[in-house]
Amino acid sequence: MDCLKAWSASLGGIYYPLLSDFWPHGQVAQQYGVLRPEGYSERALFVIDKQGMIQYIDIHDIDEQPDNEVLRDAIRRIDPEAAKNESKAVKPKAQPLPHGGIVMYCSSWCPDCKRARVWLKQHNLPFTEVDVYATPGASEQVKQWANGNVTTPTFDIDGTIVVDFDENKLANVLKVN
Repeated sequence: MDCLKAWSASLGGIYYPLLSDFWPHGQVAQQYGVLRPEGYSERALFVIDKQGMIQYIDIHDIDEQPDNEVLRDAIRRIDPEAAKNESKAVKPKAQPLPHGGIVMYCSSWCPDCKRARVWLKQHNLPFTEVDVYATPGASEQVKQWANGNVTTPTFDIDGTIVVDFDENKLANVLKVN
């Protein structure tokens, strides 16, 4: 699934099997106790070692983005080889983040980001897009603005910050109908 590929990339690329279990399937989510009656699960992370033992559990509301660094630490604990490979990886040097005009901090898979792109284009508003998972420093900046969470989309509109896609707030800040 595209969302799993994007999430894996946000972790720096992991090469473990990943499972996304959506309705009408939902069997695994149901067995782990995280399937909602509406047919989708909470945002649930289970790290299972090679022996099939659950080593880490992190459950959030579906709209909350867990802290990837905490997950990385859990993986490092059960797979020291992953930690060695991670330290060898060349990390891109952070460049200054864009300023001025409309800057939308987003991800490729976020439904609200997709809606925000359409809304901005419908209002003929030029914007700069910053992928929070591919741009060094972007997720850290968004965390500062969004109470420690990587909330997408987050907008920097000439220094005014709007966290999440709220059409009324954006229209008010941008003075559009």
